[in-house]
Amino acid sequence: MKTLLVAVLWCLLFVLAWPLALLVLVAWPVLWLLSLPFRAVGIAVGAVFALLRALLFLPARLLGYRPTAAAA
Repeated sequence: MKTLLVAVLWCLLFVLAWPLALLVLVAWPVLWLLSLPFRAVGIAVGAVFALLRALLFLPARLLGYRPTAAAA
């Protein structure tokens, strides 16, 4: 559904301002490639926070605490 919406919006932009639509078509892959390192950094930061959370909650888990469905 999202892809269809993007395609319809791009077609509308192509009808209203075709140079801008062509610029978007060319620039989108370049911007996607430039965003890849930032995504990798975001994944790494998320993994570090997950590791810290696991380390902080390790004593409680060793003592038998299990989170309930509402808390998780």
